[in-house]
Amino acid sequence: MALPPSFQRHIDHCNNANLPGRRTEFYIAGQPAGWVTPEVAALVGTQADPAALRDIADTLLHAGLYRWRNEAFDVRAFPDGPVLGTIDRGVLPVLGIQAVGVHLNGLVKRADGLHVWIGRRALDKKLDPGKLDHIVGGGVPAGLSPAETLVKEAEEEAGLPAGLVAEATQHATISYAMDRPEGLRRDRLYCYDLMIPESFTPYPVDGEVAGFELWPVQDVFDRVRDTDDFKFNVNMVLIDLFPAAGVAAAIADRPPPRLGRAVGVAIPRRALLRSGLGGIRAVPRGARVPDPAGRRHPNPPRAHPGGGRYAGPAPARPAARSATDSAGSAAAPG
Repeated sequence: MALPPSFQRHIDHCNNANLPGRRTEFYIAGQPAGWVTPEVAALVGTQADPAALRDIADTLLHAGLYRWRNEAFDVRAFPDGPVLGTIDRGVLPVLGIQAVGVHLNGLVKRADGLHVWIGRRALDKKLDPGKLDHIVGGGVPAGLSPAETLVKEAEEEAGLPAGLVAEATQHATISYAMDRPEGLRRDRLYCYDLMIPESFTPYPVDGEVAGFELWPVQDVFDRVRDTDDFKFNVNMVLIDLFPAAGVAAAIADRPPPRLGRAVGVAIPRRALLRSGLGGIRAVPRGARVPDPAGRRHPNPPRAHPGGGRYAGPAPARPAARSATDSAGSAAAPG
C-alpha cells in the first residue's frame, strides 16, 4: 500500500536518480563503489586503485566539479563491507559513492503531549540554508561508527551531553539515490530517537544550526504533509517517526503503533517507504548507542543542566557566529 501523495512525494524526491542512466559503475579495488557520468569517466576512468583516490580527488577539484571539504570519509562498496580507502566528502556525489550519516529525533514528553525539537539550518549552509532540520544530523567521518558520530555531532551541534545521547535508540536505516546539483547522492542514514528531559534546552554550538524550537508532533506532521520546509531527507525520517508518535491516523485508516501495521500487515514500518532505488530497514527498537566512555570521539561527557541523573551546572553558551564564519555542507548527509 502506497503512502498518500502528500507524503509519498518526499520519498520520490529522494529517489529521483535513474541508474544506470548515463552513468557507469565506478570500481575501486575491483569492487563496484560508485557511479560516474561520461564527463567524470573521461577525467578519471572507471577503475581506481585505493592509493589513487587522492589524485582522483585532486583531478576533479581542479576541474571545478566539487568544493574541497577537508573531511575524509570512508569508502565502501557495500554498507557492511571493508573500507576500501578514504576520500574527501565533497567528491562523494561526483563519484556516486555512498555516504553515511546519522539523524536524531529529539523527543520531549510534556503534559500536553509529545513534542519534537526542530532545528533551523544556518543561512550560510551551502546545502539547504534556512531549511528546517533535526536537532542533530551529520555525516560519519572516516574511522568513526554511526554511534560514535551521533555522540560527537550531538555535542557539537546542540550541546547534548554524551551521557544523555548514550540513551538514544536506533530505529531504522534509510537509503536513497538522489540526483542533485552536486552529483549523485547515495546516502545511508542511521536514524535514532532520544527522549530529552523537558528541562533541557539545546543550543547552537558550532554554528551549523541557527536555532532550535520545540514543536508539538502534530505540528511537525502538518508541516511535512503540507510543505517542503524541511530538508529533503529529514522528511523521510520524520515520516518513519509519526506512527510511533501516535499521529499516523492521517496516514492510514487506523491509528497504528508502527506504519507497517497501519495496513494490517506484519511488516516493518519502513517497508512502506521503499521507493525506487531507496529503502528503509527497521532495526530492533531499543538498540542503544554504545556507552561513549572510552570511545573515539574528541569531546568528553559533560554535565547535563536539566537535573536528574545528568544534574550539573549548565555549560557556557558560545556567542553566535556570523553568517561568514563558516561554509556549509554541499555533500554527504548532514
